[in-house]
Amino acid sequence: MFDKTWINAKIAQFENEQIIIKENSFVAVKDKKIVQIDSMQNFEPSKSKKVIDVKNKLLTTALIDCHSHLVYGGNRANEFEQRLNGISYEDITAQGGGIASSIRATRAESEEEIYNNSAQRLKALIAEGVTTIEIKTGYGLNLETELKMLRIMDRLEQNHPIHIEKTFLGAHAVPPEYKNKADAYIDYIVNTMLPEVHKTGLVTAIDAYCEHLAFSLEQTKRVFEKAKSLGLRVKLHAEQFSQMGATKLACQYNALSCDHLEYIDEESIIVMSKSNTVAVLLPGAYYSLRETQSPPIDLFRKHKVAMAIATDLNPGTSPLASLLLMLNMAAVLFKMTVQEALLGVTKNAAKALSLEASKGSLAVGYDADFCIWNLKHPRDLVTSYLANALDYSVYAGEKVNV
Repeated sequence: MFDKTWINAKIAQFENEQIIIKENSFVAVKDKKIVQIDSMQNFEPSKSKKVIDVKNKLLTTALIDCHSHLVYGGNRANEFEQRLNGISYEDITAQGGGIASSIRATRAESEEEIYNNSAQRLKALIAEGVTTIEIKTGYGLNLETELKMLRIMDRLEQNHPIHIEKTFLGAHAVPPEYKNKADAYIDYIVNTMLPEVHKTGLVTAIDAYCEHLAFSLEQTKRVFEKAKSLGLRVKLHAEQFSQMGATKLACQYNALSCDHLEYIDEESIIVMSKSNTVAVLLPGAYYSLRETQSPPIDLFRKHKVAMAIATDLNPGTSPLASLLLMLNMAAVLFKMTVQEALLGVTKNAAKALSLEASKGSLAVGYDADFCIWNLKHPRDLVTSYLANALDYSVYAGEKVNV
């Protein structure tokens, strides 16, 4: 006996990375899992406790935002205005802005205030069909505030219909109390923060920002070594502004993903292919920073590196709480195909979070996370930006009410 069955659906699936539409079909769910997808000719009403008629609407797997910094204090709209006036991100950072500004605000604001503002951002993504999101720490950079951020993430997950992967990004920037003492701060991450964060049981992966504005290869390696000893997977902000060899380092630790990658070279992409590491592309940051060098999409295709797309939602360089907007940006700015873009927020996004066995695909055995759209074809999600395209989503077999 099925718990629920969604009938009369136009079902979109991927087969060999191509979109296949199955008309007049149904999706049956039991114990929060998809147990049958079939033609309406084979549907037996007596086998389901509850039947929901979607009236020929489009049904797809739910969306996944695999890179975000959604939890933070403060507001950096002033920096956006500065960039409009010609001031570079590097200059803003040198003046005490950038990540340092968010660190001050996140430390100062109450847990309740940050929770309420973060919930508003999260609801915007849920309203677009996102049922899984990765959220990074990294705006506390001391143990007390990093743990505060993790508590907020846990509370968001408990109170909203969404699965949250929580990533520790202690190596995001050098905090003010460690100015000109980056190595000492890495000591603090490795010896104090990472062990305590690991004890919470909330964190499944760690991330770092390896760039000339942040941490060196050697410093990043020390964080990765500690993460490895704790049994945590690694991810990396890599090659966003320069080519440092950061991707190669991450792949030595079988990184789940390397993210940004505007300046990655072909040799590093070959290494990614061999380590099965996902390239997470962040068009929102590229757009907001008015970058001119885009990620080498053709090389990712050539070497069969899986490409994911995410919002990079953060207060400074991608203050954009819309994964649907990222789909269109990825196509227009990065010249990704419809299929590549949609895979980037479903199957490949799940892979970037090591969730590809349970999420990101509309298939038997997968979590019952899917969307019903007021659209004719999945390509409409990419070619246009329609904020109210979603009829409703389903998370763990239950209708989502935003």
